[in-house]
Amino acid sequence: MPQTCMVFAAGLGTRMRPLSDTLPKPLITVGGKPMLDHMLDRFADVGVRDAIVNVHYRADQIEAHLTGRQRPHIIISDERDVLLDQAGGIRKALPLLGDAPFFICNTDAFWLEGPRSNIEALVSRWDPAIMDILLLVAATTSSIGVDWPGDFLMHADGRLQKRAEREVAPFVYTGVGILKPSLFTDAPPGPLRLAPYFFEAAAQNRLFGQRLDGQWLHVGTPEAIAQAEHTIERSVY
Repeated sequence: MPQTCMVFAAGLGTRMRPLSDTLPKPLITVGGKPMLDHMLDRFADVGVRDAIVNVHYRADQIEAHLTGRQRPHIIISDERDVLLDQAGGIRKALPLLGDAPFFICNTDAFWLEGPRSNIEALVSRWDPAIMDILLLVAATTSSIGVDWPGDFLMHADGRLQKRAEREVAPFVYTGVGILKPSLFTDAPPGPLRLAPYFFEAAAQNRLFGQRLDGQWLHVGTPEAIAQAEHTIERSVY
């Protein structure tokens, strides 16, 4: 079990306006709990020790919200001066992340768990001998709030292939994965996108996927909140 998670909470949340005009998107409540807490609770449940949370937009609100949280232990990576995007945020946080593989986690989505922890299933699938990146992926058609044509095709051995232009892909990236820190040691400081690292790993046959057992809820817009909450309510019965 990796002991560290990089939690992306620095984004501007422009698609979530007007709600994000006064509240950072990770703190928007869905199903009675801020989206940030939905995911931090998942990692706490499986014993992850540290969560590195990057902050930029309305950083003070996120820091105040996380004050006093015990599990996982919160470490703030401050990006107030420059928003670094996800790979840039990882590059800045490498001294905090250490040398071992680590989790990544978006904060605009979560999932309804199946019979087994999806994070534990992801860890069981992780094989650093053949993988540089392992992503948790969900079925595009059964996920909630997916307004794009998916992200990846998956081969029988679990290798992921980038969706071709104008193609509909059966799997969508859930925002959670395991990565090797060595991927970023030579990256220049400053803003960097994460997707090119996925695509380079795929080109080298070192990007793999683990299929989510449950239902993924992507909450990227105000309209998606009601849809996600309706799905949560239905799952209770």
